[in-house]
Amino acid sequence: MEGTEHDLLVVGGGPAGAATAYWAATHGLDVVFVERKAFPRDKTCGDGLTPRAVHQLEEMGLGKTLEGYHRFDGLRAIAHGRTLEMAWPEHDTFPRYGYVVRRCDLDAFVANHAVAAGATLHQSTEALRPLDPPDGAPSGAIGGALVVDKQTGDEREIRARHVVVADGANSRFGRALGTNRDRSYPMGMAIRGYFESPLHDDPWIESSLDVRDRNGNAMPGYGWIFPVGNGTINVGIGLLSTFRDYKEINTSHLFEEFACTLPEHWQIDPTRPVGQPTGGRLPMAGSVGPKAGPNWLLVGDAAGSVNPFNGEGIDYAYETGRMAAGLIAEAAARADNALLARYPDLLDEEYGLYFKVARLFSKLIGKPALIRELTRFGIRSQPLMEWALRVMANLMRDEDRGAAESAYSAIAGIVRLVPDRMADA
Repeated sequence: MEGTEHDLLVVGGGPAGAATAYWAATHGLDVVFVERKAFPRDKTCGDGLTPRAVHQLEEMGLGKTLEGYHRFDGLRAIAHGRTLEMAWPEHDTFPRYGYVVRRCDLDAFVANHAVAAGATLHQSTEALRPLDPPDGAPSGAIGGALVVDKQTGDEREIRARHVVVADGANSRFGRALGTNRDRSYPMGMAIRGYFESPLHDDPWIESSLDVRDRNGNAMPGYGWIFPVGNGTINVGIGLLSTFRDYKEINTSHLFEEFACTLPEHWQIDPTRPVGQPTGGRLPMAGSVGPKAGPNWLLVGDAAGSVNPFNGEGIDYAYETGRMAAGLIAEAAARADNALLARYPDLLDEEYGLYFKVARLFSKLIGKPALIRELTRFGIRSQPLMEWALRVMANLMRDEDRGAAESAYSAIAGIVRLVPDRMADA
């Protein structure tokens, strides 16, 4: 309704935005969320849902919906002519399975679920800029957003007491609030496409840790193959900005070479992708800030909440959205927006040490000669690779938390000892 001041405006309808809207609505808040495009819409993504992401979706009551999609049991790692199949590890909280769900489906059904919980969704609606807050509001507060209907061109104001920024990795709205990426943190680059394959329902997702072109030359990054279950597989390749010459990398060339050297068991025609491959960049390890203002918060990719170990961002989008919704509900109930200042500390408590380790590990990823030797050694040991899977997917148990400190120290030591000549190899 024109002139209404809502409890919460969420800018963005993807994983982070829809999760925020859902959880805030379940807390009884009057929630509006806007999505720049119309559902169903696609996104550049591997489409894989790890056990962390599945747990959040099941917590939202979407377990039955997920059962209609392709379920997988773990990861098949390939490197240096060796193959290991590793089931998801046991965990007290997270399930031992994942799903592959194309983002055109996933984002639509989560957004619809938020609407069913009581949130109001405006599709094809872009938030253009923050609105000035009411008189007497603290410095840095905003009053909502000026939005435009992308179909009609009509502009209007949506006023809200709280705002959550969830408009993705490029976050124009966040930048309008003064947020920026810490360039000392890693950034990911990735490109993916789809191919028809008879193994579209394989029970394993696959990761290639030793990527080479058709001439056998080593290429930077790692490759993935995720069976979608609909006759196609999602094929992609990604790398981190810690690789010395990443700005000169042609990701389309990497993708073409990777597709042409895919293991024969996938039986794809690398010259015939299903649709045009697409790519993008992702800020990682909580690299974007500030994450909280007087009455606004950043969530998901807009906050750089992507795991540098594996490029996974959907689980952190759901988790940060849920965290932000709970904090805003508490602030609204107490009429005390000062509570929002706790948000960065909550994020640090949940992810701080883990992202710190991941940032250090990303430096190793940027040293091709070193990472080749590490993978050559690791692929020979099933227990070691299973431990690495638990760490990289952030599926450590409470009793494993002490190991994070040890891992940090070990990785830090390796980074310090790596000679510069190896970094250039």
